[in-house]
Amino acid sequence: MALIAVIDDDPDILEASTLILKANGYEVVTANNPEAGYKIVKEKSPDLIILDVMMDEPDDGFFLAQRFRKENVKIPILMYTSISKTIGMQFGVNELVPVDDFVEKPISSDELVKKV
Repeated sequence: MALIAVIDDDPDILEASTLILKANGYEVVTANNPEAGYKIVKEKSPDLIILDVMMDEPDDGFFLAQRFRKENVKIPILMYTSISKTIGMQFGVNELVPVDDFVEKPISSDELVKKV
């Protein structure tokens, strides 16, 4: 069974993501801030990281993704974002944002499972 780390400061997103992923056979660990997220990834070595862009600071997710990559953490990262709805910017995968894919919040359960 694959282990997924969900890192997001929104308790509703953590709960909904956990329920959806567990219902589809995944194990889930969660964190509600970047430091706790870093710690669970280093301790648990999940198969996938789902990471929010905006937590305590608007760019926490970007910095955490960069930190993982600088430390040679190869775990795929799926980034939750609502930036395009909030400020109208669209992001693509690149070296500044070293993630494997983006999903726009809110995300349907079907879309989440498909991306995972």
